[in-house]
Amino acid sequence: MPESDSLATEAREARLRIARDLAELHRLHLALAQESRALKRFTLEGRAGLEIEIAAEMLEQYLGSSAAFLENMRGRFEARLGLLRRGEPRLGANPEDAPGHGAFWLGFSRLCAVLRRLGARAEA
Repeated sequence: MPESDSLATEAREARLRIARDLAELHRLHLALAQESRALKRFTLEGRAGLEIEIAAEMLEQYLGSSAAFLENMRGRFEARLGLLRRGEPRLGANPEDAPGHGAFWLGFSRLCAVLRRLGARAEA
Protein backbone atom coordinates (compact mmCIF):
# COMPACT_ATOMS: atom_id res chain seq x y z
CA MET A 1 0.00 0.00 0.00
CA PRO A 2 1.50 3.39 -0.96
CA GLU A 3 2.27 5.79 1.88
CA SER A 4 -0.46 8.24 0.80
CA ASP A 5 -3.07 5.44 0.95
CA SER A 6 -1.79 4.47 4.39
CA LEU A 7 -2.03 8.07 5.63
CA ALA A 8 -5.50 8.44 4.14
CA THR A 9 -6.56 5.27 5.95
CA GLU A 10 -5.05 6.51 9.23
CA ALA A 11 -6.81 9.88 8.82
CA ARG A 12 -10.13 8.15 8.15
CA GLU A 13 -9.65 5.95 11.24
CA ALA A 14 -8.75 8.98 13.37
CA ARG A 15 -11.90 10.77 12.21
CA LEU A 16 -13.99 7.69 13.02
CA ARG A 17 -12.48 7.41 16.53
CA ILE A 18 -13.12 11.09 17.18
CA ALA A 19 -16.68 10.77 15.84
CA ARG A 20 -17.29 7.86 18.23
CA ASP A 21 -15.86 9.85 21.14
CA LEU A 22 -18.03 12.84 20.28
CA ALA A 23 -21.08 10.58 20.03
CA GLU A 24 -20.26 9.28 23.52
CA LEU A 25 -19.88 12.86 24.74
CA HIS A 26 -23.30 13.66 23.23
CA ARG A 27 -24.75 10.63 25.03
CA LEU A 28 -23.28 11.93 28.29
CA HIS A 29 -24.75 15.38 27.60
CA LEU A 30 -28.16 13.78 27.18
CA ALA A 31 -27.69 11.87 30.45
CA LEU A 32 -26.76 15.10 32.27
CA ALA A 33 -29.79 16.83 30.77
CA GLN A 34 -31.99 13.99 32.04
CA GLU A 35 -30.41 14.26 35.49
CA SER A 36 -31.02 18.01 35.50
CA ARG A 37 -34.69 17.51 34.60
CA ALA A 38 -35.02 15.10 37.53
CA LEU A 39 -33.83 17.83 39.91
CA LYS A 40 -37.21 19.59 39.71
CA ARG A 41 -38.43 16.89 42.09
CA PHE A 42 -36.70 18.73 44.92
CA THR A 43 -38.53 21.97 44.16
CA LEU A 44 -41.84 20.14 43.82
CA GLU A 45 -41.19 18.66 47.27
CA GLY A 46 -40.64 22.15 48.70
CA ARG A 47 -36.82 22.00 48.69
CA ALA A 48 -35.87 24.39 45.87
CA GLY A 49 -32.60 25.07 47.68
CA LEU A 50 -31.48 21.50 46.98
CA GLU A 51 -32.27 21.84 43.28
CA ILE A 52 -30.37 25.13 43.15
CA GLU A 53 -27.37 23.72 45.01
CA ILE A 54 -27.10 20.55 42.92
CA ALA A 55 -27.67 22.41 39.64
CA ALA A 56 -24.95 24.94 40.48
CA GLU A 57 -22.53 22.14 41.43
CA MET A 58 -23.26 20.26 38.20
CA LEU A 59 -22.79 23.33 36.01
CA GLU A 60 -19.64 24.46 37.82
CA GLN A 61 -18.08 21.03 37.49
CA TYR A 62 -19.06 20.81 33.83
CA LEU A 63 -17.70 24.27 33.03
CA GLY A 64 -14.48 23.53 34.89
CA SER A 65 -13.95 20.24 33.08
CA SER A 66 -14.85 21.68 29.70
CA ALA A 67 -12.71 24.77 30.18
CA ALA A 68 -9.71 22.68 31.23
CA PHE A 69 -10.08 20.41 28.21
CA LEU A 70 -10.49 23.31 25.78
CA GLU A 71 -7.55 25.22 27.25
CA ASN A 72 -5.39 22.11 26.95
CA MET A 73 -6.38 21.62 23.31
CA ARG A 74 -5.90 25.32 22.54
CA GLY A 75 -2.42 25.32 24.05
CA ARG A 76 -1.47 22.11 22.29
CA PHE A 77 -2.44 23.34 18.83
CA GLU A 78 -1.23 26.91 19.31
CA ALA A 79 2.18 25.46 20.20
CA ARG A 80 2.13 23.50 16.95
CA LEU A 81 1.07 26.35 14.65
CA GLY A 82 4.63 27.07 13.51
CA LEU A 83 5.26 23.46 12.60
CA LEU A 84 1.85 23.17 10.95
CA ARG A 85 2.49 26.35 8.95
CA ARG A 86 5.73 24.86 7.62
CA GLY A 87 3.65 22.06 6.09
CA GLU A 88 2.40 24.47 3.41
CA PRO A 89 2.62 22.89 -0.05
CA ARG A 90 5.21 24.83 -2.09
CA LEU A 91 6.48 23.51 -5.35
CA GLY A 92 7.61 26.60 -7.20
CA ALA A 93 7.39 30.34 -7.59
CA ASN A 94 3.91 30.28 -9.11
CA PRO A 95 0.87 29.61 -6.93
CA GLU A 96 -0.44 27.32 -9.69
CA ASP A 97 2.60 25.11 -9.13
CA ALA A 98 1.49 24.28 -5.59
CA PRO A 99 -1.58 22.05 -5.71
CA GLY A 100 -3.37 22.13 -2.40
CA HIS A 101 -1.95 25.54 -1.45
CA GLY A 102 -5.39 27.19 -1.20
CA ALA A 103 -6.96 24.25 0.62
CA PHE A 104 -4.05 24.19 3.06
CA TRP A 105 -4.45 27.87 3.94
CA LEU A 106 -8.21 27.54 4.21
CA GLY A 107 -7.75 24.70 6.70
CA PHE A 108 -5.01 26.54 8.57
CA SER A 109 -7.17 29.67 8.78
CA ARG A 110 -10.06 27.59 10.08
CA LEU A 111 -7.87 26.15 12.85
CA CYS A 112 -6.62 29.64 13.77
CA ALA A 113 -10.19 30.96 13.88
CA VAL A 114 -11.25 28.14 16.21
CA LEU A 115 -8.23 28.79 18.43
CA ARG A 116 -9.12 32.51 18.58
CA ARG A 117 -12.69 31.60 19.57
CA LEU A 118 -11.33 29.33 22.31
CA GLY A 119 -9.00 32.09 23.50
CA ALA A 120 -11.87 34.58 23.66
CA ARG A 121 -13.97 32.04 25.53
CA ALA A 122 -11.17 31.47 28.04
CA GLU A 123 -10.89 35.22 28.66
CA ALA A 124 -14.64 35.64 29.22
